[in-house]
Amino acid sequence: MRDYFVRRLLLIIPTLLGITIIVFAVTRLVPGGPLERAIMEAQQMDASGSVNSQAAGQGMAISEAQLNKLKEYYGFDKPMLQSYALWLGKVVRGDLGSSYRYNEPVWDVIQDRFPVSLYYGLITLVLTYAVCIPLGVVKAIRHRTAIDNVSSVLIFVGYAIPGYALGSLLLLYFSVRLDWFPMGGFVSYSFDQKDTLGQIGDLINHSVLPLICYMVGAFALVTMLLKNHLMDNLAADYIRTAIAKGVSFRHAVTRHAMRNSLIPIATTFGQNITLLVSGSFLIETIFDIDGFGLLGLTAILDRDYPIVMGVVLLSSVLLLIGNILSDLLVALVDPRVRFN
Repeated sequence: MRDYFVRRLLLIIPTLLGITIIVFAVTRLVPGGPLERAIMEAQQMDASGSVNSQAAGQGMAISEAQLNKLKEYYGFDKPMLQSYALWLGKVVRGDLGSSYRYNEPVWDVIQDRFPVSLYYGLITLVLTYAVCIPLGVVKAIRHRTAIDNVSSVLIFVGYAIPGYALGSLLLLYFSVRLDWFPMGGFVSYSFDQKDTLGQIGDLINHSVLPLICYMVGAFALVTMLLKNHLMDNLAADYIRTAIAKGVSFRHAVTRHAMRNSLIPIATTFGQNITLLVSGSFLIETIFDIDGFGLLGLTAILDRDYPIVMGVVLLSSVLLLIGNILSDLLVALVDPRVRFN
């Protein structure tokens, strides 16, 4: 098993190379990049400042020397493979480049937004599994009872409503009409002026509505996945045999059926690590949360390619590590699994 995970860790390097090469090529080939936008802005400024600019510049608002400087600034003065090699060399040294928009190192920009998405991601992950696993067990044991039917209706209604749409409704009712929660933001402007209890209360007050939107989609998936697999295991022959031999129903559920039912949960658990930082840019946009997801969306719209490459690199690393973690959890839950 050790050799298997060592090989999986070593495969991260070529996989990252493939992902980053594809994304880097897309950023070079897609139209409307930072160089084109800079030329367009210069042309608009020149057209508004001088009537004879087009005649003097032959349709170009910047000279050839200025154009070459722009290409050098944005890294478009070298062939694509050479530029990628230079970028990769900086990444190996821990330098992700500088943002075109913020004029700051990419790593500093990511670090400023990482704690925000990590806060929502960790709480969402913990609350989802802490609530959905017991709820799935109850629904499997009390199948077709009132608690199962009512919870199923609530779960699927929540699953049918997108998180960003639910966020708009929650803001409209609880923030605008009832004024129970703030309109958005991670904390209030007076956060630093409050004491410790006041800061905790302010953070919780700002977190209630976004957390509801984050969790509403995952509730149905985890709950129903556990319920269906637990019901299949409870109907299996080995459970009936265990009960016939004198094992109590409670022990048959907790010690036998439950462990086998957690295998699909363990399979998908590692993939949720990416959600710890990526979040949802739509939810972050609605609640004005300056997190990692919104940073990635803004970088794509602004053609801030160093930020895009940094976000892709970090998300890919977390996804690959999450897949390895899923294999490890499956091996721990299911003793029949052996990685040779």
